[in-house]
Amino acid sequence: MTKDTSNQMWGGRFAAGPDAIMEAINASIGYDQRMAAQDIEGSRAHAAMLAKTGILTDSDAEAIREGLLTVLSEIETGNFEFSAALEDIHMNVEARLKEIIGEPAGRLHTGRSRNDQVATDFKLWVRDQIDAAIQGISALIRAFVAQAEVGADWVMPGFTHLQTAQPVTWGHHMMAYVEMLGRDLSRFQDARARMNESPLGAAALAGTSFPIDREMTAKALRFDRPAANSLDAVADRDFALEFLSASSICAMHLSRFAEELVIWSSAQFRFVTLSDRFSTGSSIMPQKKNPDAAELIRAKIGRIFGANTALLMVMKGLPLTYSKDMQEDKEQVFDAADNLMLALAAMEGMVKDMTANRDSLEAAAGSGFSTATDLADWLVRALNMPFRDAHHVTGTLVAMAEARGCDLPDLTLEDMKSVHSAITADVFDVLGVHNSVASRLSYGGTAPERVREQIARWKEVL
Repeated sequence: MTKDTSNQMWGGRFAAGPDAIMEAINASIGYDQRMAAQDIEGSRAHAAMLAKTGILTDSDAEAIREGLLTVLSEIETGNFEFSAALEDIHMNVEARLKEIIGEPAGRLHTGRSRNDQVATDFKLWVRDQIDAAIQGISALIRAFVAQAEVGADWVMPGFTHLQTAQPVTWGHHMMAYVEMLGRDLSRFQDARARMNESPLGAAALAGTSFPIDREMTAKALRFDRPAANSLDAVADRDFALEFLSASSICAMHLSRFAEELVIWSSAQFRFVTLSDRFSTGSSIMPQKKNPDAAELIRAKIGRIFGANTALLMVMKGLPLTYSKDMQEDKEQVFDAADNLMLALAAMEGMVKDMTANRDSLEAAAGSGFSTATDLADWLVRALNMPFRDAHHVTGTLVAMAEARGCDLPDLTLEDMKSVHSAITADVFDVLGVHNSVASRLSYGGTAPERVREQIARWKEVL
């Protein structure tokens, strides 16, 4: 198809066309063509409404409907020629529609503006990405639940400051990420519900004098209702910011687990073995198996954080309603969405494929005096000792074991009595890592039966 670049779509206000620099800075078609399907969907709903209200004849509406389907087919099959001279996806579609059906194409824009059109397109696109994120997060949650079920009673060290703290179970650790991702899921669901209002029909900023039916177009586009204020409808980008905010928090969770995978798969830890599908080798060191997928997730997260900050900066100083600054609202959202979905898919693959090394986990679980808290708790329960005194006694015994190069269960009863004479042989019942985790029966605790309860709950939720 041919483009007449001298006849700019914004009409006769400007006698001369923009020069190459202005065209380059003004055009958004290089990236907003991604919204082609949403743009055509919105236009079809608008045309149907115009016909229903008598603003457009049925024959014109039918020509528009068929023409838009032809344009969509051309775009989907790669046979559409995008033109920077036509600025954006809306003008590219409308120009091609005019080539296909002639005069009726010029009536499509009745009762709307590019301002409400782009807000509608962008909102539809972001809504699709939220739905995709919800699916991706749900799949990742299932992968973590499956790992938790396999190792609900496998012991491993729990850490604070990356130092061994107390024994926990592998299942409990996996379910911690299920809880994080569950909050991510709810954030995206909340954002979707809040943003599901249609801007279409707000026109440039003040609404329109045509007798349009905004309820009809909102319903056709699966919105819950039309946006209630035309000024806000065209100026609002909260929905994109909420998507980026939820994406940033979710991405942060992915990055935290990616960091754990990097640590856990190292020769020093050997907690997990990653599959070959998500690892690479070294060009010079044949023994290496690098957790590159985890590292790339960890790095890509910065792009999502950056997109969130960038759009906040674009929007922070804009008066109502539309300013051309808002053309800069899409590239970073597109990039963030791409990278979030890639990170979710890669993380799901790694979690599904990874193998937890039970022996290494259990060997590490008892290191670093991990049952010291169990000893202190026993002193409180069995000897009615104030916790601060129990803490001091336990600390003395830890120092003794450390000096002897052994762990707490390796001390003799006589060793313990030398610190506090009331200690009995019953203390050894709480010093094993399996006894330790089994005793943590409080709601949300690491005891295997509590972990299995949470697994069952999440299976029901999913």
